[in-house]
Amino acid sequence: MERTEVIARYRTIRARSEALAAPLSEEDCCVQSMPDASPSKWHLGHTTWFFETLVLEGHEPGYQAFEPVFRVLFNSYYNTVGDKHPRPRRGLLTRPPLAHIYAYRQQVDARILRLLENAPDEVLTLVDLGLHHEQQHQELFLTDLKHLFSCSPIYPGYRAPLPPAKTASPLAWIDFPGGLVDIGHAGKDFAYDNEGPRHRVWLEAYQLASRLVSNAEFAAFIAAGGYEDPLYWLSDGWNWRQSEGRAHPVYWHGDAATGWQEFTLGGLAALDPNRPVVHVSYYEADAYARWAGARLPNEAEWEAAARNFAVTGHFADRAVYHPEAASQDGLQQMYGDAWVWTASSYSPYPGFQAVAGPVGEYNGKFMVNQYVLRGGSCVTPENHIRASYRNFFPANATWQFSGIRLAR
Repeated sequence: MERTEVIARYRTIRARSEALAAPLSEEDCCVQSMPDASPSKWHLGHTTWFFETLVLEGHEPGYQAFEPVFRVLFNSYYNTVGDKHPRPRRGLLTRPPLAHIYAYRQQVDARILRLLENAPDEVLTLVDLGLHHEQQHQELFLTDLKHLFSCSPIYPGYRAPLPPAKTASPLAWIDFPGGLVDIGHAGKDFAYDNEGPRHRVWLEAYQLASRLVSNAEFAAFIAAGGYEDPLYWLSDGWNWRQSEGRAHPVYWHGDAATGWQEFTLGGLAALDPNRPVVHVSYYEADAYARWAGARLPNEAEWEAAARNFAVTGHFADRAVYHPEAASQDGLQQMYGDAWVWTASSYSPYPGFQAVAGPVGEYNGKFMVNQYVLRGGSCVTPENHIRASYRNFFPANATWQFSGIRLAR
């Protein structure tokens, strides 16, 4: 990437993180609603920590830490860097105050921009990784905030209430021939290390549903007793459903008799039957697919279909922060709206090698006990996604904008 482009992206992406936090109070920014989520203030600090610790520390002449203790407070999982503040206790960091985090960002930004004026290519590459890392945290910022606001009995909205969606188009099946296909990142544009090496996979002929599963369709699964019938569930999923007492998606309220409601970043509202169902676990997605007489796609099937489409859709750039209904014919919603669970375990591609140093901890060490999701969501920045992008979460994760596309 050219120097001028890196500098422009740096300014834009760093400013967007602060714009996301602008509507929040200092109290909003400090609270942690569950161990998997992080306070907004921590996201603002950690993304700055990345640039200070992984860029400035090794490349800035005369480097001095902004606050030496920040090296521990805002380290996430980089064991090669050193000690970390425990993830479940990030919400206890009432100090440093939010204003000091903004001062931290301002100083590090000035130092990075000064460094970029004459930085070698390796620094440009590392800063570019840091920007994609910050875009991931912008998505987490919104999903973590949604979980936090959902815990309040007044169900506050972060944005304006959602307008009604268009009527969802009928679900159809799209044929794909299968055969020998190449998957994985190709070219010189940015990609994470887990997207390669590019390699060949054999696919049998298959079909994909033309759109994501809607709220109305998932409500039919609930009404048919889908959450009560163990025959639709994986053993581990059934145990999870029972232990969690789960009978519907995590942000649904009420029931079919009184009328379903859904908590969104626009507050609590009547469930829109036409929008895609979101915030379902892998277990729920898999159970629904079995009930529907279908299955989840594997990641190679999804990528082979998606690579023929431009990366356009309902992304975070629209600032709606909730999926839209699919109202056209043909294959839709391959990008944006909701991450789709695939049937593929998150594991290394043939020949995968983690890069040396702390950035080698970014993806490879998490390749166990997780499933791959594809396509991005309504809170993913549009220029952050591509056909080869591999997201990953454990099977019980529900606080991300995860949805369902059927295959057979």
